Formats: sequence, C-alpha cells, structure tokens
Amino acid sequence: MAIKPIPNESELIKQVISGSERAFSKLFDGYYKSLGDYVYRLTESLEITEEIVQDVFIKIWTKRENLSGIESFSNYLFIISRNQTYNFLRKKANEKVRQLEWEKDFEENSILNDDDKSGEFYRALLEKAIEKLPPQQKKVYLLSRNERLKYEEIARKLNISPETVKKHMKSAIKFLKSNVNVENDGVLVVILLAQLIFK
Repeated sequence: MAIKPIPNESELIKQVISGSERAFSKLFDGYYKSLGDYVYRLTESLEITEEIVQDVFIKIWTKRENLSGIESFSNYLFIISRNQTYNFLRKKANEKVRQLEWEKDFEENSILNDDDKSGEFYRALLEKAIEKLPPQQKKVYLLSRNERLKYEEIARKLNISPETVKKHMKSAIKFLKSNVNVENDGVLVVILLAQLIFK
C-alpha cells in the first residue's frame, strides 16, 4: 500500500530542510492520519500506532537534512513507517521470548536503534509536564488522551459542563506546549500532543 502524495510535497520538503516549522506542520497534517491508518492495520493497537507514527515524524524532523536526496517523500514515509512498525513488532516479540529466558536483560534494546534521542525521551518530558497540570485539568486531559473520551463523556463523568471540559483541555494543551521545552523545538511538542482518531 502506498501513501498518496499531498499537493506541493516537493516544495514543502525543501522548506522543511531549511527548518520551516510551518511547512513541517503541513506535511504532518497531510500524512498523519493516513499513515496512522496504515500502521494501525499492522499493529491493531491505537496506542502502539500512535507511538510508532510519532517516532517516525520525530525522526523525520530531527534528521530533516537527510530529506534532500529523496524523490518521493510519500514513498519514503511509507517505507520508514513499514520498517519502524516491523522493527517495533519484532522487538516486542523478542522481548516476550527473552523475558521467559532471562529477566535481567530488559534494557538492552530501544525502540529506535539510532544514536539520537528517541520518542521515548520526548514522551518522558511530556509526562513530567502532565504531572504539573492543575488537578482538574490533569483529569480532563488524561480522560481525553488515555481513555479517549469525548468532551460530553468527560463532562458526565466529572459532573461539569462540556464547555468547562473544553476550557480545561485548551488550558492544559497551552500549559503543556509552554512547559515541554524540547530544545525550544515546538514541532516535537505538536507531534507528541497529536492524537489519532479514526472515523
């Protein structure tokens, strides 16, 4: 399965290589859901899919200078996503086998085999920032993010209005964006806060 190219792809890539966050956001928005749909078919797990897709985009942004020789970004995206998914699934399967054989050898492999910082590192920064949220904002954010409840469902659960839920979510995201300082890289924060929603 190939991923359909978005309009002005090659022009956007040139701008991304130059460090344009706006161009990267357009690429990200243009491919995030279709890429998620593809990875989800392989993993059948929304949580794993989200993690893999985030790692792919983090890798693309942090190594954007490597995009210069690529003729078709959509094909490149498909290939690295497929490889990332297979590596992730292979790693998980190997971990299960290894766990039965020896418990102590748990920390040797990481999701990304590169020497650069992985999505795990950036997600840990986000988790720290979530812990700093005011209690009600934190509840609302986690119900939306982890349990994937809609605003109306959160409102019923917490006995508040949907409008209050919306306000808490807006404040929480604003707080997280300003408190997750990833080497002053706003793009990585956008990637981490994005949620996959199918249909």
